[in-house]
Amino acid sequence: MRIRLASTVVAGLALLAGCSDGNTNPTTPAPTIRSVPSTPEPTAAAPSVTTPQEAVPANDSRLTVTGVRIGHHPGFDRVVYELGGTGGPPGWRAQYTDRAVQDGSGRQLEIAGNSILEVQILGSAYPWDSGVTPYDGPDPATDPSAPGIAGVYGTNAYEGTTQSFIGVNGDRPPFSVSALDNPVRLVIDIATG
Repeated sequence: MRIRLASTVVAGLALLAGCSDGNTNPTTPAPTIRSVPSTPEPTAAAPSVTTPQEAVPANDSRLTVTGVRIGHHPGFDRVVYELGGTGGPPGWRAQYTDRAVQDGSGRQLEIAGNSILEVQILGSAYPWDSGVTPYDGPDPATDPSAPGIAGVYGTNAYEGTTQSFIGVNGDRPPFSVSALDNPVRLVIDIATG
């Protein structure tokens, strides 16, 4: 009985292996593979670092700031720079500074708040090089729902870097920086309370 059952199973497998739907076209599309963002989503935990932070941009980045959003979350406020253009993710340099000095002109800017967080977005391009419409909203950008942020100032590109200053109401609170894609964004989280 076992031999007959085993023979039946083997014969059935051989029959199935030989079956075809008649479509032997080698151009059948491969299954779609979802791409995973190159950087993780920011966590909901409050930032804990106050030291300068930096990352190198992709070699082919040609990005322009197209929008600025500010929001409040439990334990931190968030600034999001929306970026358009071509190439890979941006790089950045972010650190607290005593004075807001504008790149190119050397002009000192007046920034509201108790602390000034300078954000430099690396891999930037002028709008005519990136092919996108630049941010033209309020300067400074503000949102009363985010009590830790007094304002986000300037988003002009100069020699491959977009310089911006965040006026922070606290005394140099911890912050974190991360880049996201689909769409490309640079995210700054600043601890509150």
